[in-house]
Amino acid sequence: MKLLSTSVLSTVIVSSLLLAGCSGGGLVDETNSGNTGGGSIGSGSGSGGNTLTWVEGEFTPYPNLANQCVANSTGSALNEKLWLRSWSNDTYLWYSEIPDENPAPYSVSEYFDILKTTELSETGNEKDKFHFSMSTAEWELLNQSGASVSYGLNFHLQQASASVDRKITVTYTEPNSPATSANIERGAVIVSINGVSVKDANDSASISQLNQGLFPESNGQQTRFTLLDLGASQTRDVTLSAQTVVSTPVQNVDLIPTDNGTVGYIQFNSHIATAERGLVDAITSLRSNNVNDLVLDLRYNGGGLLALASQLGYMIAGEQATQDRIFERSTFNNKYPNTNPVTGEALAPMPFIDESIGFNTDLLGAGQALPSLNLNRLYVLTTSDTCSASEALMNGLRGIDIEVIQIGDTTCGKPYGFYPTPNCGTTYFTIQFKGENNKGFGDYSDGFIPSTSPTLASEISGCDIGDDFSKPLGDVNEAMLSAALFYRDNNRCPAVSAAMAKSAPKPQFIDQGFMLQDTRMQNVLFNNRILTQVK
Repeated sequence: MKLLSTSVLSTVIVSSLLLAGCSGGGLVDETNSGNTGGGSIGSGSGSGGNTLTWVEGEFTPYPNLANQCVANSTGSALNEKLWLRSWSNDTYLWYSEIPDENPAPYSVSEYFDILKTTELSETGNEKDKFHFSMSTAEWELLNQSGASVSYGLNFHLQQASASVDRKITVTYTEPNSPATSANIERGAVIVSINGVSVKDANDSASISQLNQGLFPESNGQQTRFTLLDLGASQTRDVTLSAQTVVSTPVQNVDLIPTDNGTVGYIQFNSHIATAERGLVDAITSLRSNNVNDLVLDLRYNGGGLLALASQLGYMIAGEQATQDRIFERSTFNNKYPNTNPVTGEALAPMPFIDESIGFNTDLLGAGQALPSLNLNRLYVLTTSDTCSASEALMNGLRGIDIEVIQIGDTTCGKPYGFYPTPNCGTTYFTIQFKGENNKGFGDYSDGFIPSTSPTLASEISGCDIGDDFSKPLGDVNEAMLSAALFYRDNNRCPAVSAAMAKSAPKPQFIDQGFMLQDTRMQNVLFNNRILTQVK
C-alpha cells in the first residue's frame, strides 16, 4: 500500500504547530512583536509611538497583534479586538462582507460576533450559521477526548408550532454515563423537567428552565426528569447529576447476515480525535468478516475533524479507487487563490489519507497503514443533524464514483470549514474555506437530499425515511436500516408504512423565543468541519 506522502505528513505537523498552540497564544508566537520600534502597531493611527487605534479600512497584520492579552498584562481588550478584526479581514471566506465597525463599544466576545457576513444564501437562509468561539481549554478537552459536561443523553427536539406539540425524545445514550445508570434508553420521551411541562411550557421563564435542565453547564448540576419510557404506560421520575462524560463516537459495530452476503453496520456519532482508533478497529473487524456492503449511520454526526472523514473514505473505498484522487480541495478567499492563508503553504488538495495520523497517541500512533473494505457503494443513514465533515465524506466518495445511497432526511448543508485559532485563552472559529470533491463539486449549502429520481447535483439516490425511535439503533427492523437493506435487495425504496414514515415536514413557523436549543459551545463545535491536526 502506498502510504501518506512525506510532504502531506509535513503539512499535518506544520498545521498542528500553527493551529494548536498554547491556550494563551495566537497562530504564531510573536508576543509583543508589534510593540517594538517607533511606529504604531494600531490599525493605521499614523501618529507615531505605541498608540493603538482603530482606523476604518486600515488593518495591521494580525501576527503583530497576537497574544497581547488583558489577562497577562501584555495588552488590552483593544489589542484583542484588533487582532480579531485583522485576522478576520485576512482569512475569513467572505471578508469583504464584514462590517468594519469601531470596536470601542463592544466587549471582545461581542465584537467577534459581528465579524461575519450579514448576507443571506440564495434560498434566503443565514449565510454564516457557524461562527463561534470557546475557551481554548474547553476546545482541547472536547477535541482530544470528547469530554463534556453532560448526562450522557442525546435528544431529538421537536419544536412547538401551529401544527405540532413540543416533544423531546431520547435518541441514544453514552456508555457509562448518568443516563445509562438510570436505565434511560432510545425512544424515551421527556415529559417534564424540574416540574415544567415540555408540551405546555408557554412563557420564556419556563422555556429557560427546560433549556437549563436539558443542557447543563457545570458538573454536579442535578435535574429531575419525568420520563415515559418506550412502551410504558406510566411515567417515572429520575434525577440525573451532570458530570464530565467522555463520548464514544463509534458505537454499535455489527454484522448483518443476508441471503446476498454479510452487511456491516457502524453507528458513527462524531469526527473527534478518539474516533480514529474506533474507526480503525471497526473497519478491521468488518474486513475480517468479509462484508459485502456497509451501512454507515451518520444520522447524529454533526462533523468535526475533516482528516478523519478522509481516512474513513479511504477505509471504505480502498487503495485502487482512491489512487491519485483527491478527497477534498479547499478554496479560500480571493486574496489567496494559490496559498493557504493560515499555514502560508501553497494550496494542495487533501488526499484520501491511507495511514493513521495519531490524533490521540494514547489510543493510536501515527504512520500505521489503514485497513480498507474496497467497496464500490455505501449506504448512509442521515438526518438534518448530519453535517459538515459527514457531508464531506459523502461528497468525497461521490467524487471518485463510489455509489452513495442516502436513506433518511436532508442533511444540514455545510460545505464550509475553518482552522481553530487560539488567542488569549479563547479559540475562535470563523469560516475560512469551502470544500470541493475530486469532480469540483461542493455546492450543497442546503444539504444532500435523498431522492427516488435525482435531478439536482445535491440530490442523491435513496429514500426519504423518518427517524424511527421505536427501535434500537442497529436493529434490522428500525426504519432507516430496514429501508437500506430493502434497497440493497430491490434497488428501490420500500412502500411507506406507519412504521416507516417519511421524514416529517418542517414546521412553517416556530417562535424563536420559545425554542429548545443547546447554545453551549460544545454543541456548536460538534456541528462543524475542522481543519487541524494533532499537536
